[in-house]
Amino acid sequence: MNAVQPGAGRYAPSPSGDLHLGNLRTAVLAWLFARSTGRRFLLRMEDLDRVRPGAAERQLADLRAIGLDWDGDVIRQSERLPRYRAAVERLTAAGRTYECFCTRREIQQAVSAPHAPQGAYPGTCRALSAARRAELRGSGRPAAIRLRAEVAEFEIDDELHGRYRGAVDDVVLLRGDGVPAYNLAVVLDDAASGIDQVVRGDDLLSSAPRQAYLADLLGFPVPRYAHVPLVLNTEGQRLAKRDGAVTLADRRALGDSAERIFALLVASLGLEGRSPAAVLARFDPARLPRDAWTLDPNRLSPASECP
Repeated sequence: MNAVQPGAGRYAPSPSGDLHLGNLRTAVLAWLFARSTGRRFLLRMEDLDRVRPGAAERQLADLRAIGLDWDGDVIRQSERLPRYRAAVERLTAAGRTYECFCTRREIQQAVSAPHAPQGAYPGTCRALSAARRAELRGSGRPAAIRLRAEVAEFEIDDELHGRYRGAVDDVVLLRGDGVPAYNLAVVLDDAASGIDQVVRGDDLLSSAPRQAYLADLLGFPVPRYAHVPLVLNTEGQRLAKRDGAVTLADRRALGDSAERIFALLVASLGLEGRSPAAVLARFDPARLPRDAWTLDPNRLSPASECP
């Protein structure tokens, strides 16, 4: 008999540029959650679009520099296109999809249902007649493929937020340009890799019910989630590379070391240690802060002591 493989956690950046300190902090947390529970830790490049040459290699180098490791080869979404299209075909054959001809602007201008999340699809094309669909196709409008959701809400279990019930709408599965959409790809990739623990920023909490519903619909186990606090800039907005010297390369150019940056990140979480192994020995998810960390890169003097 084959041994039962342990579950897995993962970190899944998009190679659109260098990772900033907020991204690295989430990666550290994903590693700690996985390793502290005996799970494998996987790396996946979500490279279906917005890929900048060399970014993936720099991201992997930065993760290694702060001491993180992972199991197996790096997974790349661009190598899994047949899997995504097969899933769409399966859902279409089951009557679970429909063509959507709406432009982004039309969706933004449409009136959504009360209490629907921002950007939720209002169902404009859900009940189009066959004649109208043929007319729109004939006009040259590209059609996206949307899920025909049969629920309005779905509940997930989150390590930090507890039971969370959120809205579900008719998410895009295949974009009008033929590229598989994020919500489909992430669900299929997690299931194919045995990922049963998803640790990521809490800005994605509202997306989790949609993805969990899709996983359930496809017959996959719904993972255990942990949506962790973000890093914000001094204006209370999500940290971005435009906020100054916020990447590892930026900090090194100013005289910082990867070891000090790692210690700074874990100190912001109320943890201590100069290496992932040292932090892991005392890691307790229940003691993690629930609020965002505000970072001012102008006050990160390399000569100052870590908190």
